[in-house]
Amino acid sequence: MSFSLNFPLFAIVLSLICSVVSALLPRKAARVLSLVLFGMIAASSAVILLYTGKTGRIFFYQMGHFPHPWGNELKIGALEALFSLAFSLVLLSCITGGSRQLRIDLVPKTSNLYYSMVDLLQAALLVLVYTNDLFTGYVFIEICTIASCGILLIRQVGRTTLASVRYMIFSLVGSGLFLFGVILLYQVTGHLLMPNLRECIALLWKNGQYRVPLLAAMILISVGLSIKSGLFPFHFWMPDTYGYATPASSGILSGLVSKGYIFLLLKLVFDVFGTEVFYQSGLQNVFYVLGFLGMIIGSISAMRENDIFRMIAFSSAAQIGYIYLGIGVSQTFGVAAALFHVLTHAVTKPLLFLSAAQLSEAVGGKKQFKELQGTAHFNKFAGFAFTVGSLSMIGIPPTMGFISKYLFAVSAFHANLKMIPTLIVLAVSTVLNTIYFARTLIRIYNNPDGTSPSRIPNSAQKPFVLSAVFLIVMNLIAGIASQPLVNLLRESLNLF
Repeated sequence: MSFSLNFPLFAIVLSLICSVVSALLPRKAARVLSLVLFGMIAASSAVILLYTGKTGRIFFYQMGHFPHPWGNELKIGALEALFSLAFSLVLLSCITGGSRQLRIDLVPKTSNLYYSMVDLLQAALLVLVYTNDLFTGYVFIEICTIASCGILLIRQVGRTTLASVRYMIFSLVGSGLFLFGVILLYQVTGHLLMPNLRECIALLWKNGQYRVPLLAAMILISVGLSIKSGLFPFHFWMPDTYGYATPASSGILSGLVSKGYIFLLLKLVFDVFGTEVFYQSGLQNVFYVLGFLGMIIGSISAMRENDIFRMIAFSSAAQIGYIYLGIGVSQTFGVAAALFHVLTHAVTKPLLFLSAAQLSEAVGGKKQFKELQGTAHFNKFAGFAFTVGSLSMIGIPPTMGFISKYLFAVSAFHANLKMIPTLIVLAVSTVLNTIYFARTLIRIYNNPDGTSPSRIPNSAQKPFVLSAVFLIVMNLIAGIASQPLVNLLRESLNLF
């Protein structure tokens, strides 16, 4: 087993190497290389998950063997392995399910660069999950930003250029705030490794020293990652970014990239600031209020949209609100619910974007609801997949979305003064989710004119069907047999 403990580092290095190699290969070879890479990383992550889940062990991988505070470390436990596995599988599904649109949307001469960016994004997500020092985390935040803009901009449409610029501006503001926070922490503590930072911050906070600089650093880092993940009111880049990207990119950006930033934020809360310090600072209440507002305003914005892709994008803003609401509710039950919802959203949103793209193709690429009338009858599997994704976002059993909302409700009963507001916003948001997803389902299944949109050849649907079936199965299995997953999340919080 000692050799397999190197798998996380191998996965990161291999992703970086494949990113360079893919840029030199023809499109088809680059695509195959990326798919093989994601499969290998998923398999290695599964091995690490089985080992760490069975033994309960957390191990550290020191890179370079430099002394503190300049050392670089990876931290590998069951929680990290679980999210590495989930992210790799979803990334594999997005590239597979969106392959038809990738062939259409990308310029053949430069399409290999898309797979180069996706490989780079895989490396960045792995580091955000595994890193145990702030400097490495910051470097790969920037790499993740560059790769995200790359997979958005590579579709050469005017609106994607505008969306990329807007996304870049928000991302750079978030990265800059994060960097300022890291610099401030380093000036106060002299450390960059997370365990050293946590010990030093806990001691300084307990003694009442440097509380203002420490609070300022926590605010800067939290706001920076909140901007990058799309928390209200920093969500305005989402509709264009997700709405005008090629469907595979929309699934990756909405399902994975924002979740990587959230996972890193939670690592910092538990491994750097410490839950005692963070929850004494009152920042969780800010997250709670902004998450509360995001759930409502994101849902209302989705209800007002007539473009199916922008509707799904605004729905993402609402779902991000759920996650931050959970962080604000409590450091135990609330964070466990938030982590489960990260997985729910990571699995469900790509399914919705990929299915919507298939429905849109049935009417020549149109996106307005009035033009999508009856499309589920002419691409029946896409209609079915979109229905499953919608039911999961609403929270209908036996989907993962139901378990997410159940866990948020359970966390509310342990939240004292926040119990009533949390239950109310969960109920209101669920009603709003139901309204706009039900409206969409009625549109795609209702065909009063009896007109037939042009059919998509069955052969073109096979990669999408394979990907959608996999995402649906993941969703239903995690919804039906959720208890082991919930137990793993709750146990990991004690060891985070």
